This record gives sequence, C-alpha cells and structure tokens, in this order.
Amino acid sequence: MLTDRPIPGQSLTTPPKSAPYERPPETTDPKVALKMHIENLDKPESIEDIAYFAQTEVDIETLTEGILRSAVMEGIHSIDISLILAPLIHEYITGSLDALGVKYNEGFDTTEEDEQLRMRRSASLAQKQVEKEMGIKPNTMSLEDTEVTGTDMPEEPMEVAATEPPQGLMARAV
Repeated sequence: MLTDRPIPGQSLTTPPKSAPYERPPETTDPKVALKMHIENLDKPESIEDIAYFAQTEVDIETLTEGILRSAVMEGIHSIDISLILAPLIHEYITGSLDALGVKYNEGFDTTEEDEQLRMRRSASLAQKQVEKEMGIKPNTMSLEDTEVTGTDMPEEPMEVAATEPPQGLMARAV
C-alpha cells in the first residue's frame, strides 16, 4: 500500500529513529536473515501469492527485490544483507514455482544487451580487417576515422589545438 511508505522529507518532521529502517537492523547475520525469509516464503499464503504474481507476469527479479526491500524497510536486515540474499531468494522462488509447475519470467532480459555486445564485437572485427587491408598499425585509428571508399589516408597527421592552462581558484599549479 502506498500509505505505509515514508514521504519525502518525513524524516525531518518526525523524531529521529522513529521508523524501523532508521534504527539498526534486527540481524546482521545473512544466515539468520535467510532463515527468516525462507520461513516466511514457506507459508501457504506466501506460496499462493508468489504463484499469483508469477501468473500475472511479474518477473521473479522484481518479486525478489520487493521482498528484500520490504525487509529492509521493516528493519529486519540491511541493504547489504539484501544484496547477499538476492540470488538465494531468487533461486528458492524459482524452485518453488518449478515444483508447482507454474511458468514464470525470471526477469533477466539481456537480449538487447547481448545484441549490443554482438554489434561491438562485429565492429571491432571489421575495424581490425580494415586496418589489416590498409596496412595500418592496430589501435592507431578508430572505425569512425576510416573511409572504406578505397581512398588513401592523409600522409600528415592532423594538428591538435593547444589548450590554455586552467586558471582560477581551483587550478593546480604545474
């Protein structure tokens, strides 16, 4: 529910350490925190909720983050413990859904990232091939500087404009 979250600036108008997330966490041991989460996830109503969210196409990564953020907000453990527990909770949830036969989305959508990586690799290979064909030493030019029209490269390097030394209060004396 939206009303059980802090509003911006609320910590400036309430007494210090009045919210659970402003106090030290109940546990700093990842094993204890994991045991608490597993006990909560083993409850029949929790299993029903997880299955419902998975069927409504909420990905498991989002569900895991929600569970862990809620625990941080309630003061059960810190964000650091959440980072340690995230893969374990994720695996526990996917294992439970597999046992129930429920289809789910894990939330690791890397197709766009994979495509970008393939494009960078292809561009790198193309650049190396162009360098090899033109007789250029590797890493002396970028793919954007290369014209693939068959024209020769200029013989003289371009001049780089000299920059003035920095001036002002924060300028470092050289």
